[in-house]
Amino acid sequence: MPQPKPVAEQPRSAKAAGEARGADRKVKTVLTINRKPHDLELDPRTSLLDALREHLHLTGTKKGCDHGQCGACTVLINGRRINSCLTLAVMHAGDEIVTIEGLGKPGALHPMQAAFVEHDGFQCGYCTPGQICSAIGMLAEAKQGWPSHATADVASRHIELTDDEIRERMSGNICRCAAYPNIIAAIRDVAVGDGE
Repeated sequence: MPQPKPVAEQPRSAKAAGEARGADRKVKTVLTINRKPHDLELDPRTSLLDALREHLHLTGTKKGCDHGQCGACTVLINGRRINSCLTLAVMHAGDEIVTIEGLGKPGALHPMQAAFVEHDGFQCGYCTPGQICSAIGMLAEAKQGWPSHATADVASRHIELTDDEIRERMSGNICRCAAYPNIIAAIRDVAVGDGE
């Protein structure tokens, strides 16, 4: 009885293998980013982060770890913060996606952007877009009464945004320059101004 060839010896091109798995298939999708629809044709495995940066050239959203550990790629989707490196772009057709570019403009900054500038809430600035988007999402969560591990009374609908509470809620966003005290001051400034 003839023996089958070992897998390494079987003739098959990489392209043929990719086609067999459907790797070259593109999907048409419309993403609404910063209140504008964008028609895209993407590999269905494209992360939202790569769609923003590589396909739409919205480079304010940063690629840090590409594993959901640093928060540099945080954007707002339907008002909630999300790591754009951990979600597929095609999953967000019909959603409202807001990046740092959609928050404010020079001369008309979003209050969180203005607070980061006022409190020097950045040094190199690489994490800043993700920090700002995350802070905006975090304040909305606190306003809705979502508790964190640092919340003293998880049954209370009013969350007091102490420094510990802010630190806990922002723990998914890393600042390698360690501008944390200034980031907390900026967030507290916006929270107090918003009636928190």
